[in-house]
Amino acid sequence: MEDDTRQRLLDAAEALFAEHGFAETSLRAITTQARANLAAVHYHFGSKDELLHAVFARRLKMLNEERLARLTALETGGGPVTVETVLTAFIEPSLRLRRAGVQGERFTRLLGRAQIDASEALRDFLRDQYAPVLERFQQTLGRTLPQLQPGELRWRLYFALGVLSFTYAGARLPQMPFAARLVGDEEWLLRQLIQFLAVGLCAPPLEEGAEKTA
Repeated sequence: MEDDTRQRLLDAAEALFAEHGFAETSLRAITTQARANLAAVHYHFGSKDELLHAVFARRLKMLNEERLARLTALETGGGPVTVETVLTAFIEPSLRLRRAGVQGERFTRLLGRAQIDASEALRDFLRDQYAPVLERFQQTLGRTLPQLQPGELRWRLYFALGVLSFTYAGARLPQMPFAARLVGDEEWLLRQLIQFLAVGLCAPPLEEGAEKTA
């Protein structure tokens, strides 16, 4: 029974955070949808912030493990390790999650919102969750793009994450260009993202003088 209450709270929080944002979602709204009470939140999580962290940790751990497994398979499989294949290893698991039912779509939208309208504390929490994954991907991309200095490559990965966050956060907005596609056309979206991001990652390095003044 306790575990059932915990799962209901996580499901309700995930849905409401994705729909309305973090600051705008109250604990009362979460407990009402979860058919629970405030005491249950404090018992299972301690606070609204810890509940939010648990919502992310529940799916993000598996998502990042799949990304790392794909990257390892790519590096040891004997096939070409290119910017495009590395990007695919990072992006495709989240797109698969997005099309794996309502909860998957909500969570990827929540990931997008987290980078756009979250508190600094939440960004710090997510940064810690992503750090080992991004470090591995940066190492692989560094070998693929040896002309880039590590600092410049980190900035380009940061920009790539921004593109993904904006894409996921706006996934249901009708003005987004891919909204005109058939629902579930994630293969088209994957190709668009990889083509766009690969061009940015592979761009020539900034001139040293321009980099210093940036």
